[in-house]
Amino acid sequence: MPRRRSTHDLLPIGVFAQRAGVTVATVRYYEEQGLIFSTRSTGNQRRIPRHALRRVAFVRAGQRCGLSLAEIKSALDLLPQDEPPSKKDWKKLGAAWHDMLQERIDALIALRDTTNECIVCGCLSTKNCAIYNPEDLHGQEGPGAHRWLPE
Repeated sequence: MPRRRSTHDLLPIGVFAQRAGVTVATVRYYEEQGLIFSTRSTGNQRRIPRHALRRVAFVRAGQRCGLSLAEIKSALDLLPQDEPPSKKDWKKLGAAWHDMLQERIDALIALRDTTNECIVCGCLSTKNCAIYNPEDLHGQEGPGAHRWLPE
C-alpha cells in the first residue's frame, strides 16, 4: 500500500524552485521534460514532492559535467517517481552510468594533457605535435574531433 504524503512533503512551485536553486520556469521545464513530477492541489496549484529536490540536484550536477538532459532523464527513469529513491535505487543508477562516466573522464584527461602540450610549445611541429594529422588520416573517420571525444 503506497505511503500517503503529508502536506509537508509537497512544496509549492515557488518554494521548491527556491530550495532547488533554480527558477520557477526551470522547474516547469524539468517537469515538461519528465525529469520531475508534480501533483495538483484542490485549487489546481502545482505541488512538488520534497524528494524531487534530489532529482533536481542530480540534473544540475549532470549538466555541470556536460551530460545532456536526455542522458540525465534516461538515468532518472531508473528511479521511482512517486517516492524517495532508496540507497539501492541510487546504486543502480550509479552502476548504469559508471562506464560512460569513466570514458568521459578518460577523454577529458587526454584532452587536458594534449592541449597542454600544444599551448606550451605553440609550434605545431609535424614531428612532435600530438595533434598533427599527416595527410588528413583522421578525415577518413568523418567530421569531428575523433581523437579526443568518445563515440
